Amino acid sequence: MTDRPTAAGGETAAIDPRRLAYELRPFTKVRTGRSIWELAVTLVPFVALVLAMLIALASGYAIGLALVPVAGLLLLRAFIIQHDCGHDAFLAKRASNDWLGRALGVLTFTPYDCWRRSHTLHHANTGNLDARGFGDVDTLTVREFQSAGRFQRLFYRVYRHPVVLFGIGPAYLFLLRHRLPIGLMREGTRYWVSAIATNLATAAILAALMAVFGIGNTLLVIIPTLLVAASTGVWLFYIQHQFEHAHWDKRENWSFHDAALKGSSHLDLPQPLRWFTGNIGMHHVHHLASRIPFYRLPNVLAAYPELRNLNRFTIAQTLRPLTLTLWDEDQRRLVSFREAARASG
Repeated sequence: MTDRPTAAGGETAAIDPRRLAYELRPFTKVRTGRSIWELAVTLVPFVALVLAMLIALASGYAIGLALVPVAGLLLLRAFIIQHDCGHDAFLAKRASNDWLGRALGVLTFTPYDCWRRSHTLHHANTGNLDARGFGDVDTLTVREFQSAGRFQRLFYRVYRHPVVLFGIGPAYLFLLRHRLPIGLMREGTRYWVSAIATNLATAAILAALMAVFGIGNTLLVIIPTLLVAASTGVWLFYIQHQFEHAHWDKRENWSFHDAALKGSSHLDLPQPLRWFTGNIGMHHVHHLASRIPFYRLPNVLAAYPELRNLNRFTIAQTLRPLTLTLWDEDQRRLVSFREAARASG
């Protein structure tokens, strides 16, 4: 097995992203009954598992915590539904999407309106070297890193370490950073309302659980469940855009459609992981046509089989991207710190 994703071949290279985006419009039609079903089969098992773990702990059975990974993946799936709401891709009406997204944000510890604004900027500027820094994994070019000060280089090295990216980072993001509208504090009161209202609603649920099951038991269930969802979600987001032959350009050469399709990966996960992650691994399709409901993304690959091998990764192939840290504008690929040092030395 090769250690890099399948490269785009002749037929795939001939795809016109702008035309494809137009052709995908029929797939954006929401099927309300299917959406409600997907919501039910996500939230009902999630709530049941959380209550089962709390009851088990309260009864002295710590083995109940073995359910944390499954509950965490269900919470991640709830976040994927919240994500679709942010793209108006889950329910038929904008208001319905927004209110469902806000409700789910209480469970995912994510203020919906703040997240939606950040994520919108991410989609609008993916692959644009002149518009980095909002809703993305921070990425420096080789020249930027080499011209940075010693402290800046050290900070960036620490930030890009997997322990920070997938451990400390997600914990900080979902437990602390989301408590305030960071980056949006001056853009209107709606983002403050979103953050504070989500905090209060989440706190009310936690207080009720603590009153019934105790503070310690509640934290032992909720925090690990959240961290499983957060770390898995950040890992997915990383692999979706941080791979060797990604697509980055300066503003004058940047194209939204090219960056959306070519700068996003297809993480080909086995079942049941594909179900738990809401098909978000088909990220190249999602970025090109973000209003397609997650449950219709497989239909796109069935109709356009040439998209299957575009920037395709398997789980085994996701290890190498973890070592890639800098965008080399000359080679037009992500490289490791070691590769960048060797090239400049």
